[in-house]
Amino acid sequence: MKILSKTGNELVMLAMKTEAASKGDYLIIEDEKAKRKMVVQIYDEEYLSSQSLIEDMVKDEVVNASSTENLHDPLNISNLSKMIRDARVFRAKIRAAIDPSNKLSNDVSWLPSRVYSSVGRLKISELDLLIQRRGLFPIPIGKAGVDNEDFEIYAEDLDGKLNIITGKKESGKSHLSKLLVKRLVQYGAFVIVFDLNNEYGGLAWNNDGSPSSIQEQVMVLEPGNSLKFSLDYCGKAAMSNMLKNALDMPAASLREFFRIWDWLENKQMLEIRALGNAITTSNINELVRDALISRYHVIQSSRLFLDNGNAEGLSFEKVISEKYKGTAIMISMGKATPVVRRMIVELVLSKIVDLLEKVMIPPIFIFAEEAHLYIRDTYWEDIVTRMRHFGIYTTFITNQPDAIGDGIYRQVDNIFLFNFTSDADLDKISRVSLADTDTIRSIVKTLPQRHCLSIGKVVCDLPIIVKIAAAEVLTLGETKKFFTRNNNNR
Repeated sequence: MKILSKTGNELVMLAMKTEAASKGDYLIIEDEKAKRKMVVQIYDEEYLSSQSLIEDMVKDEVVNASSTENLHDPLNISNLSKMIRDARVFRAKIRAAIDPSNKLSNDVSWLPSRVYSSVGRLKISELDLLIQRRGLFPIPIGKAGVDNEDFEIYAEDLDGKLNIITGKKESGKSHLSKLLVKRLVQYGAFVIVFDLNNEYGGLAWNNDGSPSSIQEQVMVLEPGNSLKFSLDYCGKAAMSNMLKNALDMPAASLREFFRIWDWLENKQMLEIRALGNAITTSNINELVRDALISRYHVIQSSRLFLDNGNAEGLSFEKVISEKYKGTAIMISMGKATPVVRRMIVELVLSKIVDLLEKVMIPPIFIFAEEAHLYIRDTYWEDIVTRMRHFGIYTTFITNQPDAIGDGIYRQVDNIFLFNFTSDADLDKISRVSLADTDTIRSIVKTLPQRHCLSIGKVVCDLPIIVKIAAAEVLTLGETKKFFTRNNNNR
């Protein structure tokens, strides 16, 4: 390969057909005269094209079409002409330089020589040595690089971070998130998953039907059954957030609700039935009463609260203390209505924040599957700004990147970007991404299924294409189809 030109932080390089490389590959440019090295990444590939070359190709095709004789070519000019026509141009972004101590440097202001520079491919393992990417808790996620090398990220780079996994439908987002959840739990982390498709329970089982290594650490909660709270456990703060953000209760009605709440609490009668009776019998404005009654019926029909005040509901601190080696709490919301989903998310987030502020539980990893269906700026903005300092580390999984606000994107630490073909989606990500627009637009559009572009802290801000590994556990969540190749139904 030879350098043709440089514009800004982009190099254009000439390559013959035998010099194979792919989008996302890293190259090292060594200037022998200046004794300097530069690391670049290919983001696009095209044919070498000029007006004279196109005219020559047209002339040759006309001659070949009109002549049946074999032309004598003692100098083998035709083969040389074919090589020129097959020449490629690689467009690459300058990522870093290599200083004399063999470490990456941000000093890329110099220009490599066209004559004395040599270009070679850089393995991912060699890149890791340069950027000194290491950790104590590796998470193998697949293969990467020109030699299909094993690739792993480190749990330390997810710890305390905000992550987004996004791509179009069936591109492999949930597959990656399950790999991350399993490995985090194996390392003793506590993970809460908002499971919209009731698929994460498969982490308890291997593909052959045997129990997985984390079966004892997987806990599936279903609304109305294992997911039930007592009003006293939820507390006024969580109930207030749920009523405001999930049920859109007006401020006047909210004040009356908590007047009734305090009255019941003083009489030690804080339970669902007593709350309903108090609302219907209280001497309050009719409009306020109607607002309270309508919300009360939604609360009651959600089956998220215990009818009996003496019964024991879910307690996050108790679950975590019993499963001290790490656990994955899967909150199954596949059968819940949109309103109940928002109620669940609001209650869980509010209670987790309360427990973290009181230092009653360790930091929590939250995986928000299909986040676009229930994300609301009113509480997620707070979670990703203030609450991460208390110990909530969120990963959003969505196929609608425009559902996530710019305020969240600006604070993101890692993005795992699967295939997108929509220009609107790519525009959204490009504006707020950690990588340049050209790289995202060119690479992401051509990513095969279960390949992702990893961007951020997990790769030391050097984008890397990863082929996600096959899961050892039941993935579930696949699209159910009526017409299958082996369907024998009549």
